Amino acid sequence: MNLSIQEFSTKPVPENRTVGWIRVAIISATASFSLPTLISGMKLANSVDTKTALTAIICGNLLLTIIGGFCGSIGSRTRLSSYMLTRIAFGSSGAAVVNIAFAISLLGWFGVNIDILSGAVFRLLNEVFDINIANWIIEVIAGIVITVTTFFGFRAINVLSLVVVPVLMVVTMLLVIKALGVQSIQSIFSTTISNNISFGDAMSSITGGVIIGAIILPDITRFIRNWQGAIYTAIFSYIIFGALVQLSGGLTSIAFLSDDILDTMIFIGMSGAAFAIVISGSWVLNSLNLYSSMLSFEATFPKLTSGLIIVPLGLLGTGAAFFNILEYFLDFLFYLAIIFTPVAGVIIVDYCLVRKSDYHEQPLNLDTHFVLPAIFSWVLGALISLLGSEDIISFTGIAALDAILVSGFVYFLITHIQKSSLLPRT
Repeated sequence: MNLSIQEFSTKPVPENRTVGWIRVAIISATASFSLPTLISGMKLANSVDTKTALTAIICGNLLLTIIGGFCGSIGSRTRLSSYMLTRIAFGSSGAAVVNIAFAISLLGWFGVNIDILSGAVFRLLNEVFDINIANWIIEVIAGIVITVTTFFGFRAINVLSLVVVPVLMVVTMLLVIKALGVQSIQSIFSTTISNNISFGDAMSSITGGVIIGAIILPDITRFIRNWQGAIYTAIFSYIIFGALVQLSGGLTSIAFLSDDILDTMIFIGMSGAAFAIVISGSWVLNSLNLYSSMLSFEATFPKLTSGLIIVPLGLLGTGAAFFNILEYFLDFLFYLAIIFTPVAGVIIVDYCLVRKSDYHEQPLNLDTHFVLPAIFSWVLGALISLLGSEDIISFTGIAALDAILVSGFVYFLITHIQKSSLLPRT
């Protein structure tokens, strides 16, 4: 099977390969039903009072919905992956740098999630069944299964999501029911917790690495038949299911006075459900990470086929987890996220306000190497994001949002001045 043709990494998805939005939304929403999402809700509930946590969860997921809605709808309108959109916005050479940053970051998170998965499965097997299996064996099995799934592309991930989402929805609702069976909603809201972090930091903890998924949403929304479906997908993924899972994690944490989701689920007799959350959620989430990483490499190096890319990438991600180097890699991943978050601001402004028609041309015919206004705006947005993460300067209190707003505004300002003075773009 020639996967480079099947996945349309460097060309628009044809009309006869598009699907209804609900199928894509299910894939996207599956990432919300994961261990990291539950943990983020639990950690937040232990850091701020209940009302602040609730507000931060709603506002954080609303922000993700807006960003994902913009980026996803651009992907659906153009039928292009996020990496081809980056190529148009930044030029072929400029985009190569951005796309490699995308790929390394996603590959890093692939390894991080396998590390989390293996640790969780090891604990569950040991504490529930008194079975001891070495972590590296779990990591190798997980890496192989996820890589094989991704090898068969979007359709395989779609089928997997259709199977696991109903199960994970039931598990999440059972958690909420169990929590409310221990404490009433009034009791939970009256729980007093001193605020250890600011509201901006609380929102940042909700958006965190998830904002990367919102930015690269075009990778799957390009398969949606009507662009409005991308908006529905973002709503479905973040403000509905993302918020629901984080709220369930927060309620569980407060009700059972615990910030460890696995211990809690074992304690309340939901060991099987814990396995479902850990394995199913990580399976789909990491398949998406590997899939997007593959698209990035193929868009940067069009002569390579995805079949030749996926296996080495899967081996690299699994190897990173296997050698346990990821604890040192997390800081690197954090700064990579800072680097490419401003990309969203540039692409959104470029498509919506500056040169929409360029995105509907044949991308491979665009021979601009560097789009200097885009690159300058990107660098400035990344700098603002870095300063915000270090509490040096911030406009909104949320570093990622500052980066997107600054990069978008500066890019619009420069291009407007260029048009007014008839200066060349590059």
